[in-house]
Amino acid sequence: MTDVIRRKIDRTRPIPAEGAPGADRGWRLALARAARDAMGLDLEFRSLTIARQSSTEILEQVPDLALIALLDGPRGGLGVIMLAPTVTAALIEKQTIGRLATQAPPARKASRIDAAMVAGVIDSALIELDETLAEEADFSWAGGFRYASYLEDARPLGLLLEEDAYRVLSAEVALGSGARQGRVLLVMPANGRGEVQVIRESRDDAEAPQFTAALSAQVMQSDCRLDAVVGRLTLSLRQILDLQQGGTLVLPNAALDAISLETIEGRRIVGARLGQHRGMRALKLNAAISPQTAATPAARVTPSVAEQPARPELRAAV
Repeated sequence: MTDVIRRKIDRTRPIPAEGAPGADRGWRLALARAARDAMGLDLEFRSLTIARQSSTEILEQVPDLALIALLDGPRGGLGVIMLAPTVTAALIEKQTIGRLATQAPPARKASRIDAAMVAGVIDSALIELDETLAEEADFSWAGGFRYASYLEDARPLGLLLEEDAYRVLSAEVALGSGARQGRVLLVMPANGRGEVQVIRESRDDAEAPQFTAALSAQVMQSDCRLDAVVGRLTLSLRQILDLQQGGTLVLPNAALDAISLETIEGRRIVGARLGQHRGMRALKLNAAISPQTAATPAARVTPSVAEQPARPELRAAV
């Protein structure tokens, strides 16, 4: 009889919004603090909802002339944040003239410069969200995202959003004295790829000597040099002395998609390919680094120049 009564009571309890209270409270605090700390702008949430939606449903609610920014997430996850033009304009005005004008400027399409100016606020909000959700379950899907790039319009989103479902935090915010209001959409994959950081203190940890923690901290802060190797070449001493300005060195089997990440001793850690990230050269790893691969010596191929004479038609390796 007690179980029957308990089940009836549970049915009368309201079902909380999916992701709440962690993501709900976290995003409210994170975005408001980022706007306040980064540029001294008051931001208040008038409403916030969290729902599971497909990519088709997301495309149907993109605000007109919205600033659309792509977010990098854990293990290749892709997120999106969309700012209504009134929100973007308020953030730009506060940075450029130090205050919000009496009249809101006419709505216009966001530019790449606008995206660069609000990228810092976006990252600050996402970092604050990570700290708020550090020990909560919602960190698995809402944590670890950062600003990646700007999207000129919403049309490519249909191809970029490849997940079956996404969690969408849809908010109506008021800025400044409340005269400026607009919509902010935060979109993240529904199936979380992050790891919840749960801090648990066991009896063994409490009784461990203090020098153990200090030693661990020192070791983890040690530098470890890794070299990205495009190719290797073996030269004799005579060939080195014969090198002249404008000469050509041939790197056999060198390719930008077959780069080896190696230790200073020449041990191969993982393969990678060369690319760019936010305008800087970057490497994309082909696999996760594991202690087993790090301990395996690299199989080097060092062909001799004498065996493969340089040909004038080959381009110099850059």
